[in-house]
Amino acid sequence: MARKVAKASRTIYLVRQTQLLVYAEMVESLKAFGLTPVQYMVLSSSSHEGGLSSADLARRAQMTPQSMNELIAALHGKGLVRRREHPDNKRILQVALTKDGARLLAQCDRQIDRMEQDFFRCFSEKELGMFRRLHSKLLHERRHASGKPGLSSKAA
Repeated sequence: MARKVAKASRTIYLVRQTQLLVYAEMVESLKAFGLTPVQYMVLSSSSHEGGLSSADLARRAQMTPQSMNELIAALHGKGLVRRREHPDNKRILQVALTKDGARLLAQCDRQIDRMEQDFFRCFSEKELGMFRRLHSKLLHERRHASGKPGLSSKAA
């Protein structure tokens, strides 16, 4: 009688399962701050690379400009971001953190740091470094091949 050989899970499937787990952990971690993971990404991107337009942020989050405008409007309504005219093109509005936004981002960063440490606790420091390097290499190569920047490695 022939035995069935277990087929290894597809790498794409494993990456997707990891992404779903990370997202769920982020939702829980950010719930106390009244933010979603995408709102956190916007605050983080605005902090690291101040002066991004809503179109830039929409591309990074892979969402429509209209949806990003709604998200930014919600953050603006909470007093976390402000919009200012681009110095070279007054039609472009750049998103920047307010003082309240910067304070909230710092609190969220500490919580996400704890979540990330817990999530990756099964890796040694060396393994985590290797994981990050390989993941960064893959993202860089795929973005370069497609010509699409997608989510920034500096964001969230």
